[in-house]
Amino acid sequence: MERQKFELLYPQDKIARRIKELGRLISKDYADKDPILIGVLKGCFIFLADLVRHISIPVEMEFMTASSYNGDVVAENGVTMTGGPNVSIKGRHILLVEGVVDSGHTVKAIMHKLNKQEPASIQVVTLLDKPECRKVEVDITYKGFRAGKDFVIGYGLDVGQRYRNLPFIGRVVEKKK
Repeated sequence: MERQKFELLYPQDKIARRIKELGRLISKDYADKDPILIGVLKGCFIFLADLVRHISIPVEMEFMTASSYNGDVVAENGVTMTGGPNVSIKGRHILLVEGVVDSGHTVKAIMHKLNKQEPASIQVVTLLDKPECRKVEVDITYKGFRAGKDFVIGYGLDVGQRYRNLPFIGRVVEKKK
């Protein structure tokens, strides 16, 4: 099988430093709020695992699966969601953790679903923010890095379910056929 071509965008050491900073900031901002982190699988799993190790306050964790991609690099308009918090989030502070926010459709759909359960607040945490790709407005409180319109892989992010295991983030330079 042919390998995906990519260029290094964010090296492992830079990612580690930024995640540590985000963990400290979240710990400070949520010191008295007992938050629930909801990870959006699959793209968040490496980011979330590293992030929680840098959060110094007690947190609860839940997971859900949501995607606007269908195994390709072009977002579809529909969002597919499964799972969700298995605990009541009414009156709780929620941190929605994403690997990447691009069009905004997925985050907006998840927030709409979660808001029906009346949480005290919902804030978004993302490793990569791609505002140039935004189709709907979403507020992102905690951002790791800004990325352009390019498709990215590594550090939990994939193309065709591959390359999530890369310890850095790369920019896809040519989509394989």
